[in-house]
Amino acid sequence: MRYISTRGQAPALNFEDVLLTGLASDGGLYVPENLPRFTQEEIASWAGLPYHELAFRVMRPFVTGSIPDADFKKILEETYGVFAHSSVAPLRQLNGNEWVLELFHGPTLAFKDFALQLLGRLLDYVLAKRGERVVIIGATSGDTGSAAIEGCRKCDNVDIFILHPHNRVSDVQRRQMTTIFGDNIHNIAVEGNFDDCQEMVKNSFADQGFLKGTRLVAVNSINWARIMAQIVYYFHASLQLGGPARSVSFSVPTGNFGDIFAGYLARNMGLPINQLIVATNRNDILHRFMSGNQYVKETLHATLSPSMDIMVSSNFERLLFDMHGRNGATLAGLMDSFKQGGGFSVEEERWTETRKLFDSLAVSDAETCETIADVFAKTGEVLDPHTAIGVKAARACRRSLDTPMVILGTAHPVKFPEAVEKAGVGKALELPTHLSDLFERDERCTVLPNDLKAIQAFVSQHGNRGKPL
Repeated sequence: MRYISTRGQAPALNFEDVLLTGLASDGGLYVPENLPRFTQEEIASWAGLPYHELAFRVMRPFVTGSIPDADFKKILEETYGVFAHSSVAPLRQLNGNEWVLELFHGPTLAFKDFALQLLGRLLDYVLAKRGERVVIIGATSGDTGSAAIEGCRKCDNVDIFILHPHNRVSDVQRRQMTTIFGDNIHNIAVEGNFDDCQEMVKNSFADQGFLKGTRLVAVNSINWARIMAQIVYYFHASLQLGGPARSVSFSVPTGNFGDIFAGYLARNMGLPINQLIVATNRNDILHRFMSGNQYVKETLHATLSPSMDIMVSSNFERLLFDMHGRNGATLAGLMDSFKQGGGFSVEEERWTETRKLFDSLAVSDAETCETIADVFAKTGEVLDPHTAIGVKAARACRRSLDTPMVILGTAHPVKFPEAVEKAGVGKALELPTHLSDLFERDERCTVLPNDLKAIQAFVSQHGNRGKPL
């Protein structure tokens, strides 16, 4: 399997190199040169497989030539063996044909665990084989950071620096990052918003001189391995609901577009998917594009669903690449226009074709709380605010009541008590046993200004397990 850049000017790489590269040298994102495609018979034969075995069958084509089958199987079994539920990603029914796919049974109670528990193990495997050491710099709007730290903290050859927007993540999200100590773990609270953090990560990849020769690796969803791992649970959900003999629809809470892009890839790989719904909050750049063909950056707002408080959806570039016939030069022009503040629309025919699969909705904080309250009153289930947005969007945009609708349950509600309390849900939420003392643990975090040079100086000073790079 070879991987190419969305902007067309970077060399094609194999999986191992893509894993360690993250952002392409031309500023683009890596995607497979050709997607594998499975027959309906092949997909049907996977029904009933344990999650790690299904994951092997879905992801194997992406790593062929880089990781032997036996090693990859072992990595996957270890990855999903740490999840608290035996199904790994169980489905919970809300009504007759509406389901929540619970993606929060991993160590940090969020869907990011599916990819980042795997990414940490893949990095350990590849770096040990190469005898290399790397630096990870990641930006988080809440959940990626803790999942990345949890996935990589035992890696012998990794120093990890996670940037989060100061005072803009929930207390649980922050403490899940700042209470894990290690010589190779560094939490940085940036005096800015998530987009500022993400921009500094991208700029650091573009010029890595401050690392003095050490390689920089991405844990954000610009890293292809993150997207690859998320494809699996679309197959998993479909197979539980009669797929591939019947089509399934998905509503996906998303700000960075990576999670729903994985669903788009699953469909292109042969999984019958009828509809993909982009469910987002007040920061609605994706909704404005899907509903009106306008991709224009606006002011970023803090909401009750902070993991989607994003205005620059980095993974959206991967979809745009496909929309434009995989023409890297055209894509690069669009992204340059966006970076310069102009935004863009795409040709009407391309947008109309995309809308055949995608719908979208932007949901306010008030509507989020109303949905949490409504679902609790009718089912006794407590939703986190992101999942509630997925439910609201599913009900507003659904094209067919006959097609099963799966809402991606992206996080455990205990991570977002403010939204649950505002919804008036009286049910007490308790942290799982392994996190029961979270609010008693010491924290370690460094607050830094919204300044690229300050961030890079800190990384340079504290890399290599506390020794300057």
